[in-house]
Amino acid sequence: MLQVIVKALLSGALIVAIAEIGKRLPALAALVASLPLVSVLGMILLWHARPDAENMAAHAGATFWFVLPSLPMFLLMPVLLRHGAGFWLSLLAGCALTVGLYLLMIHFGPRLGLKV
Repeated sequence: MLQVIVKALLSGALIVAIAEIGKRLPALAALVASLPLVSVLGMILLWHARPDAENMAAHAGATFWFVLPSLPMFLLMPVLLRHGAGFWLSLLAGCALTVGLYLLMIHFGPRLGLKV
């Protein structure tokens, strides 16, 4: 149970750090947010729990293919915000786009030979 609490606190600290940095330096916060810190931390914790090279390779490969459909959200939101859409609408539209693209990746990825 203590391990779960430590993992949750560490993950939360990363999110809070990004938000705090973003108050003063939005570009630096974006850089920190774009670093695959969560992915790296997740891989470390997964390896600790299950040190299996094939499992880790499958995880890392699938993570790559799921990062790609998340990227258009970060293009759509600035466009919407700069054209007067509110934050919550822009966020919702970006999340909806990401979910839609994830579903397409899940559906078409294996048909294209991708291991997702």
